[in-house]
Amino acid sequence: MLDKNKIKLGIAPIAWTNDDLPELGAENTFEQCISEMALAGFTGSEIGNKYPKDPEVLKKALDLRGMQICNCWFSTFFTTRPEEETIEAFKKQLDFLDQMGAKVIGCSEQGSSIQGKAVPIFGDQKPVFTDEEWNKFLTGMNKLGAIAKEKGMKCGFHHHMGTGVQTPAEIDRFMNGTSEDVYLLFDSGHIYFSEGTQEAVDILIDKYIKRIAHVHLKDVRGEKRQECLAKKMSFLDAVKNGTFTVPGDGNISFDHIFKVLAENDYTGWMLVEAEQDPAKANPLEYAVKAREFIREKTGL
Repeated sequence: MLDKNKIKLGIAPIAWTNDDLPELGAENTFEQCISEMALAGFTGSEIGNKYPKDPEVLKKALDLRGMQICNCWFSTFFTTRPEEETIEAFKKQLDFLDQMGAKVIGCSEQGSSIQGKAVPIFGDQKPVFTDEEWNKFLTGMNKLGAIAKEKGMKCGFHHHMGTGVQTPAEIDRFMNGTSEDVYLLFDSGHIYFSEGTQEAVDILIDKYIKRIAHVHLKDVRGEKRQECLAKKMSFLDAVKNGTFTVPGDGNISFDHIFKVLAENDYTGWMLVEAEQDPAKANPLEYAVKAREFIREKTGL
């Protein structure tokens, strides 16, 4: 069983308000979001677009509800922009997270990403890095890892649909090309969405468990994934169509994930992240559903 003294449970605000699709959950407030997170039984959150930018204001609101910030998305652009731009922005975001007490920052290389574009997510427009781009990217990520380490934090990397680090081979190249100061943000939903198999999910966590700094628990509805392929949907259209859901509500089995985390003494956050249309999937209802599933499977 997982150790409740070593693992904390969080949930992402993306179920209430979507940063990439602001029209989803536009009516939901920041206060409603974090109140319902706490009501559902979670103690941590990542940062959404409606969250206060002032650390003192944000921390006070979270403290009132027994919540804390555990991670935040950070976009890198090593393959398409000068390295210095990403490094300077990274330092600022790191300082903010440090003030919030977070120990992890989750990066994603957005150079040439199609995740927000109106093009098929499974198609020939997905970025495939050249050797030169890989070199710039890996060199940059190693620098971010060292900067985070100096601050007593961990630089995690989020493999993501529509980016240059999506497939198992791309994740392998990334992990083999970075130092031990760069960690993996393991996302069950994105690897399943990419490959369409339970095997891909299980192999990924087996392979990199020793370098996983943060875990996203996301499920995928298999029939919706197939619809995405058949209709040549974009990533955002697939999200609106209900491809993602909370753990226990889709086709992914989480048994092996929980087993590997327990056997390897994982310490850190497990965060439920399931971007859905809140008008179709009530955020509080699904948060409660996810929390009950985790309790049933892990005892946490």
